Amino acid sequence: MTGLSARIAASVASAPMAERRGRLVAFNGLVLECIGPDARLGELCEVSTGPGEPPVPAEVVGFRDGRILLMPYGSLHGMSPDSLVRATGRSHMIPVGDSLLGRVVDAFCRPLDDRGPIIPQDRYPLYRTRINPLQRAEVDQVLETGVRVLDCLLTLGVGQRVGVFAGSGVGKSTLLGMLARHVRADVTVLALIGERGREVGDFLHNALGPDGLRRSVVMVATADEPALVRTHAAHAAHAVAEYFRDHGKSVLLIVDSMTRFAMAQREVGLAVGEPPTFRGYTPSVFSQLPRLAERCGRLAGSGAISAVYSVLVEGDDLNEPVTDHMRAILDGHVVLRRELAANGHFPAIDPLLSVSRLMSQLVQGEERNLADRARRTLSTYEASRDLVELGAHQRGSNPALDLAVDLKPALDRVLCQRPDETCRRADAIEALRAALRGGEDVA
Repeated sequence: MTGLSARIAASVASAPMAERRGRLVAFNGLVLECIGPDARLGELCEVSTGPGEPPVPAEVVGFRDGRILLMPYGSLHGMSPDSLVRATGRSHMIPVGDSLLGRVVDAFCRPLDDRGPIIPQDRYPLYRTRINPLQRAEVDQVLETGVRVLDCLLTLGVGQRVGVFAGSGVGKSTLLGMLARHVRADVTVLALIGERGREVGDFLHNALGPDGLRRSVVMVATADEPALVRTHAAHAAHAVAEYFRDHGKSVLLIVDSMTRFAMAQREVGLAVGEPPTFRGYTPSVFSQLPRLAERCGRLAGSGAISAVYSVLVEGDDLNEPVTDHMRAILDGHVVLRRELAANGHFPAIDPLLSVSRLMSQLVQGEERNLADRARRTLSTYEASRDLVELGAHQRGSNPALDLAVDLKPALDRVLCQRPDETCRRADAIEALRAALRGGEDVA
């Protein structure tokens, strides 16, 4: 028997000789309940919605009282009791490849732009096997962002995972657009999850721009998509980033926003019967967040995924559950403060509330001293801001405060930056050095 004949025989022997079918018996608005088919958790099924209509894909998300629980990936308009459900025997695989570069796609890597079909080079699993911690490489290379306040005071590394925490209307999307355009990376993977449809176009044209799009993959799952599609988009974006990392690329992954992902996962969890916890979030939310973050990083003998996760801080409460959990599992956090934005200070990053946990191992010597001195100066000023603004501060009573008052305007000029302005890291550090000149003798 030839090799080809052997492969054909093996394929025939392993092919299913019967279809696994079930019957729809209940629908509660989010979850389908059906009797049969004999399907596994995470397996894809197809639900018939009417004569001549294409079946709707759905995923097995749980079991209850001997019934299979499915969540659909599309509209079930036209379905009826006793609609047939067919198990496909497969789980989701994400089409990946260099052909995705410069494209805007949905959560299944289908094109949303008008540039024709996408021909994938490979397929990656939606849920990746956990990475052995000993296979991770040390983060020892500075990631140049082109944003002065980050490069000077919150230095990031290639393979680091950082969160951008901000309330609504504080400039979060503008900052993400600056990072997507200016960060020195081979590929940018941008996931827009739960955003308004209008904001997608605005972000592409105004924040990202044609230069940023050219080396990017933009994945979109808008707010009107089913909850399962929105969660799917976050996992799919990580799978696309993993493809480029496995091919030795330095990847910048931006997910906007993890709060919308958590809300979608909460919908899924509540629909399948998980108990709600604080603010209604289910346990699966807090298990999924670290699973996503741990897919990023730098691997030995491979590339790196540097991740920026935006977190929409509800009510500007930095201790709300998603914000607090993300802050604990990431390698740093960048906090945008509403008061700075109201005063026209953009990007509205508060360096005193923000931290890069890897900065101490990335930056040493004079650069580290400059950052420490700038932080001390800003901290001294903030501690006595009310006193200064009321005019109650008397010069000479506190030399450190006197110097902070003198240096504050120069520091603000360094830390402010227009969205269309880029700056090399070396130039940013030189600007900070010039702003702090004259304060070397103050502790």
